[in-house]
Amino acid sequence: MALNARKETYIQQPAVPHTPNHQPVRKKALITKGEKVLYLSFLAVFVMCALLVLQNQATIQATTHEIQTIENDINEIQKQNTDLSVQVSELSTYERIWSKAKELGLKLDEQNVKVVPGQ
Repeated sequence: MALNARKETYIQQPAVPHTPNHQPVRKKALITKGEKVLYLSFLAVFVMCALLVLQNQATIQATTHEIQTIENDINEIQKQNTDLSVQVSELSTYERIWSKAKELGLKLDEQNVKVVPGQ
């Protein structure tokens, strides 16, 4: 009974909630404001460079298209010039000129030919 004699009574005390000092707890930011500014400025520069590259590519493509159009026009004109030079050579043959001259009434009189001295 010695155990019963010494009975300690444990009195449970109500748990007192811990009240904060009414100051909000500040969490440390992972990215500082300066880093945010640096990241945003880097992003802005990257976007501007990308836009400049796209604009240059569009300009190059437009210029290339214009060059191809001009080259096609040049080829067409060269074909026309070739056809016209063939036509000129066909129309300027001696036989054709002589037949046209006879149609128009030209007579060959070798006595009436005058030679003009060259310069």
